[in-house]
Amino acid sequence: MPKLPLTGAGLGFRRELIPALQTQVPSPIQFFELAPENWARMGGASARILRSFTERHPFVCHGLSLSLGGPAPLDTELLGDIRRFMAQHGIQLYTEHLSWCGDAHPLHELLPLPCTEAAVRWTAARIRQTQDVLGCRIGIENASRYITPPCAEMDEADFIRAVVEEADCLLHLDVNNIYVNSQNFGFDPRAFLARLPLERCCYIHVAGHYQEADGFLIDTHGSPVIDPVWALLEDAYQHLRTRGLALPPTCLERDFNIPPLPELVAELQHITRRQQAAPALAEAL
Repeated sequence: MPKLPLTGAGLGFRRELIPALQTQVPSPIQFFELAPENWARMGGASARILRSFTERHPFVCHGLSLSLGGPAPLDTELLGDIRRFMAQHGIQLYTEHLSWCGDAHPLHELLPLPCTEAAVRWTAARIRQTQDVLGCRIGIENASRYITPPCAEMDEADFIRAVVEEADCLLHLDVNNIYVNSQNFGFDPRAFLARLPLERCCYIHVAGHYQEADGFLIDTHGSPVIDPVWALLEDAYQHLRTRGLALPPTCLERDFNIPPLPELVAELQHITRRQQAAPALAEAL
């Protein structure tokens, strides 16, 4: 399949939304995102439905289970399936989390990596292996976390940059994850954002989260995006423009408590307005 242009604002491709999307895909939805683990080995009616969308709309693959920083060997069989799936559907971008999520068995949780030189080398080597199998550079996403692994030799922003540079991969920027971590661990989210390798940013996530009674934030993707996260997205766009860079496609994540499609489209329009309000490249330069 030919590769369709990937730009603007997009939405997660959720089964709950398919009936409404089959009636009409609203124009603010410029692309879709899916988890390849949920679709790459699917046949029958589900595969036909997906094909009817990928023939008309660009898609992004966002992985959930590769465990790039984990101790177990990479699942190269899954990666082979993903490569064929991306080719079949004309999908041009694959991203995964900078985390680990299993050893002998999946843990169904994205766990943080220790910010050490050894972890940089180990994770970067596995990213390079992933890129070799897929035949393309991938984006790695800064993840939310609820603990800080001990024995750090650098802070998280330096760790992300070191992995990206060592692996020669791309950055998948999640602004909600930055905000969640900043509130839970007490750092300035804007300063953290400015230190990331945004020159390699290929994709952006924005999402909502849940606040516990004690104020602790959980990255649920189950609520509307709040104003401080929208503001951080605006900061990201400003940083990209200041560096003379185009705005990457930006996806609204909503995995739980999924509202009717018109409510999600209204949130998508927040992304579009901020993209349109960002300085033009000539102005930024």
